[in-house]
Amino acid sequence: MRFDRIRSALSASLIASAALISAAPSFAADNAYDGLWNVTIVTKTGSCEPTARYPLTVTEGRITAPGADVNGKVGREGTVRVSIGPAFANGQLSGNTGSGKWNGASGGVPCSGRWEASRQ
Repeated sequence: MRFDRIRSALSASLIASAALISAAPSFAADNAYDGLWNVTIVTKTGSCEPTARYPLTVTEGRITAPGADVNGKVGREGTVRVSIGPAFANGQLSGNTGSGKWNGASGGVPCSGRWEASRQ
């Protein structure tokens, strides 16, 4: 009897796991903001570079960049939250453009500004 309960619980768990795994790709692939984005960062206060440009890639809502310490994501509504090295940024994407604010430091001196993005 105990073996039957264990087998039933295991079967139910495997079925639930299979359902979640099969549903995950369609949910992830539904991110309207996936693609290559050109981001321009403008410093408003502090001693960071006045402007910088970066190519960032959004894949299944995750933000990455070649050779950079990037950790972030884009929500289904276009909300952006990302860290690039010691700097943090947030903002909003809409269609093929976006903008927001960032803050960080250069040589221990705080700096901040705005960013703008366009999808290639």
